[in-house]
Amino acid sequence: MTEYVILLPGNESTWENASEEHRQAMYAKHADFAKLLEERGHKISGGNELQSSKTAKTVRMSGDAVQITEGPYAESVEQVTGYYVVDTDDFDDLLQVCGVLAGAEGAVEVRGTVTYT
Repeated sequence: MTEYVILLPGNESTWENASEEHRQAMYAKHADFAKLLEERGHKISGGNELQSSKTAKTVRMSGDAVQITEGPYAESVEQVTGYYVVDTDDFDDLLQVCGVLAGAEGAVEVRGTVTYT
């Protein structure tokens, strides 16, 4: 099986201002996604919703000194808000299943991981 990471970008202020009804509908979409993955033979091996990018710290090196700044690496309206790690032998079908989230989120990004032996 090959491991893929599904990145969930989104506008954090939209989520912060969402009604409880809207939030529950989004959580239901994620439950549908997880169920469909299982039904089609894909395996979720990890993932989570991320805290707001307001809590992020960016770490850089400046010569020999560690520099820590507030906020995400990239300043953008959209930030990565969560991710799934999925193991599968059928990448094309995984992309089709991701349509469940793309319809709800607007878009998702899917990337394979690098395995070192």
